[in-house]
Amino acid sequence: MNVLSRPVPNGHAADAARVTRALLVCAAVAGPLYLVVGLAQAFTRPGFDITRHDLSVLANGDLGWIQVGNLVISGLLVLAGAAGVRRAVTAGRGRTWGPLLLGLYGLGLVGAGFFTADPALGFPPGTPADAHSVSWHGLLHFVCGGIGFLGLVAACFVFASRFAGMGQRRWAACSALTGAVFFAGFLGIAAGSGNGWTILGFWIAVVIAWAWITALALRLTREPAA
Repeated sequence: MNVLSRPVPNGHAADAARVTRALLVCAAVAGPLYLVVGLAQAFTRPGFDITRHDLSVLANGDLGWIQVGNLVISGLLVLAGAAGVRRAVTAGRGRTWGPLLLGLYGLGLVGAGFFTADPALGFPPGTPADAHSVSWHGLLHFVCGGIGFLGLVAACFVFASRFAGMGQRRWAACSALTGAVFFAGFLGIAAGSGNGWTILGFWIAVVIAWAWITALALRLTREPAA
């Protein structure tokens, strides 16, 4: 018998399934970790106003390293999760672009962590309330975040198409709605108006997007050879 045609031993298949599930769990925990760490800072760091500031500005100040680590670790978890999605989704629509676009979001988070956002709107304390200058690292932060956000939006629509092809209309609608809401939230924050409703809308979009990633990962852990 040709070596390449030999069946994979059951033990090897079980090991591969465990690795896939472990990678998917990384994606499932990334969102809760990001939100818990971010919100804990938002409600405890002096000068931060959840109705005026987005989480990115938390990377400034003496405790800025916490948010930097939050972005980088969450991004790495998403990258691991994207590898798990690639292993789990081996056929059908989205098997190539879905994991790649999700991985792009992870890379965007890591890049946004390395290139910190600029102080703004009075945060951290001592920053002028009308501060609006953009440094080179602030610009790269926005570029990395923007690329990652668009990658996630595209991933949502890719999986919406996949689920629609599988006849799973609820998952298809949920994926498409997530992509649309997140894109709208990103456009609002990118406009830079600083309006309270714009910030709130972006917060809602971020929570919905992370919830979708977690739900997708958990779904695939139950069917790792989709």
